[in-house]
Amino acid sequence: MQGTISCARNYNMTTVGESLRPLPLKTQGNGESVRAVVEENAVIVIGRRGCCMCHVVRRLLLGLGVNPAVLEIDEEREEEVLRELERIGGGDTVKLPAVYVGGRLFGGLDRVMATHISGELVPILKEVGALWL
Repeated sequence: MQGTISCARNYNMTTVGESLRPLPLKTQGNGESVRAVVEENAVIVIGRRGCCMCHVVRRLLLGLGVNPAVLEIDEEREEEVLRELERIGGGDTVKLPAVYVGGRLFGGLDRVMATHISGELVPILKEVGALWL
């Protein structure tokens, strides 16, 4: 009589919804946490909470194999965060959604789409270590 072998494995996996949770942002007015979030992530999408354009950028990057960090800003914090982002970028005006690649402002939805269509986006993402294949 042959016995059966039972094998059970538990995988610690996150659902797509969990991986897209926005990052917490705690600033003390000096902007250091905004700077740290931008510098610590190869790709980060910053936008207003519930912004459909942020969702489009995020889905495009996910489709390419990049799991971007997401920073969703509440209305009451928007001016403060935009000031800090402009300070990080040397005074350049930042419009939301803003995509940072390799710690530098890459642009918004229009720039991401244009570089994707022209075939330049994947090499840029590989260069900063956001994409390996």
